[in-house]
Amino acid sequence: MSRTGLSATAGGLIVAEQLTVNYDGGPPVLIDVDLTVEPGDLIGIVGPSGSGKSTLLRAMLGTVGAVSGSVRRVSGLSVGLVPQVETIDWNFPVTVAECVGMARARGLRTPWITRSERREIGEVLERLGLHGLGDRHIRDLSGGQQQRVFLARALFTKAEVIFLDEPTSGLDPVSARRLDDLILQLRDSLDTTIVVVTHDLDSIFAIADRALYLDIETKTMSALGPPDELRSNPPNERVYQFLTRSLDAD
Repeated sequence: MSRTGLSATAGGLIVAEQLTVNYDGGPPVLIDVDLTVEPGDLIGIVGPSGSGKSTLLRAMLGTVGAVSGSVRRVSGLSVGLVPQVETIDWNFPVTVAECVGMARARGLRTPWITRSERREIGEVLERLGLHGLGDRHIRDLSGGQQQRVFLARALFTKAEVIFLDEPTSGLDPVSARRLDDLILQLRDSLDTTIVVVTHDLDSIFAIADRALYLDIETKTMSALGPPDELRSNPPNERVYQFLTRSLDAD
């Protein structure tokens, strides 16, 4: 059961069944993908560039529709997206507190934050190691701090499932590992369910309970399981080569 009381259906919190997706009638980007996200899961979606990782994430979020198959979510399930920091335009001068408060915006560009919400935002920021930064402009923060602000947005909305799209992209190795530690803390302390799209193999082996590998040639899932098991007992050569690429220098 999630921290807000939602119970999984017999199939899980989110279930993709025979999911096939394309864009504007073009060739399929994903074909017949099956995945069940259970409460408390920490799943990593991996694969070569162009294999459909972000498309699968968006389909589970509900922002991309299926050509065939389906994505089912528990009724009332709240989800939150943590995007790539590198894709955000920070020209709009927004403070950290305002950025977090926008997650509950009432149709305003700069949200009116109530006193109780400001206290709640402060508590969330403190949990994420951002204490005292609420009035700082977000564009003045480091990349690692900016990524934590987007985690704060997801927590502020009380999302039962948090989707992270390349969360360590653009971060130095030390900041990336600190973010990994934080993700694990959130999952364990808040019983948050987390789905991560990443190219960072160190991150996958450090945090993921299961890794889903998308094959760029077949456009479908060709492996799903604990990362260490997939590396030691890969189902095919492409999975082995992908999961051992970080070991080439050893």
